[in-house]
Amino acid sequence: MHAWEAIQKSVDYIETHTTEEISIETLAGIAGLSPYYFQRLFKRLVKKTVFEYVRLRRLAQSAQALKDNKRIADVAAEYGFSSHANFTRAFKEAYNITPEEYRRKSIPLNQVNKPDLQLNYILVDENVPLITDGIVIEITRRKLDKPETYHGLTAQISISNQIPVGETTGIDTPFILWERFHKMKPEIKGLSPNGVEIGASMMGNMKNGTFTYFAGASAIGETPVSDPLTAWVLPAAEYIVCSLETENFTELITAALDKAMKYLFGTWLPKHKLTTQPFSAEKYYRPTSDGAYMEIWVIPVPIESEQISN
Repeated sequence: MHAWEAIQKSVDYIETHTTEEISIETLAGIAGLSPYYFQRLFKRLVKKTVFEYVRLRRLAQSAQALKDNKRIADVAAEYGFSSHANFTRAFKEAYNITPEEYRRKSIPLNQVNKPDLQLNYILVDENVPLITDGIVIEITRRKLDKPETYHGLTAQISISNQIPVGETTGIDTPFILWERFHKMKPEIKGLSPNGVEIGASMMGNMKNGTFTYFAGASAIGETPVSDPLTAWVLPAAEYIVCSLETENFTELITAALDKAMKYLFGTWLPKHKLTTQPFSAEKYYRPTSDGAYMEIWVIPVPIESEQISN
């Protein structure tokens, strides 16, 4: 058994036992390791200590329970918090918002998702689908002959608070930008009917720890834009495209997107000695009865070439 498989077994156990007491000894036994080596290996592969990961998964599941209109005190007790006050304190430390505010405002959150550790080690060929944990991921090469224009909204986003880039939980600011765009969208002239929507991440102000995020939809021709809208162009080029499919849209834009981004940027591109130009684009297609589908578009750059040019 590979080391990651042993740790994955413990991760799978945690996911279905968050409402119970979980001990290091139990998890180490599941992994077939001593408690000492289990904790070291867990932190190395999951990037968090065991107790930190368990706490964040409990908070993520408790957030879902809050949406089900359970009493906050009952949710706190169910997920092992000694009191309403302790639960509120932990929730606010993780997400910068109290459980009461979260329930009232229904603000989207960046949460730590259950990892699929095989994605750190499996390298699929181009045009070969990888099926993992209910997600289908496939990487292809495509040529875009003509640039594509999109109209939407732009904002500066804190890097540290955005998973998977910053690995810190908090309020999902890009999602809020998307909500704002969708409220405006019916009144925006010049958008393609039933066209593709796109979320683009670009270099921002590194001194301030931010990146630029664009949320918009495909535009028709040279239609002008006016405040607060901006135009963004996906340039003609050769692309690496990572497509992913899930059964529903919510799963697509949360756990699936998180895993696909980590796989593309953390495993597939580095193992092919590739980096990318300083932007990535997420293309969202309309969900169908068969499921939800999206693509991540990047322009590849050989690592050797980048080093020589620098």
